[in-house]
Amino acid sequence: MIHARHMNPYWLIVAFTVVTQFFIFLRWLHRRIRNSELERAFVRDMARVHLPHLYTALQLIAARLGIKLEEQPAVRFLDLNAPDQERHDDQEWRPH
Repeated sequence: MIHARHMNPYWLIVAFTVVTQFFIFLRWLHRRIRNSELERAFVRDMARVHLPHLYTALQLIAARLGIKLEEQPAVRFLDLNAPDQERHDDQEWRPH
């Protein structure tokens, strides 16, 4: 006579819990990576689009008050995901 083995129902609960936690982890990881990408794009946009306007306004205010300002600083981008050789090539951009 063949005896059928029944699966312990507690293993089903453990398996369900592990799978659920894994999918929650994947969701958290995706959001974290996505937030990082958005933050990087925001900072780059601020540097390229808005800094020139801020420096221009600062120069106008300084000229009106008679204050001499130094040259505008260069904005340097460093891509941390690039290979080491590309990482050392500074990408400079100066506001207009």
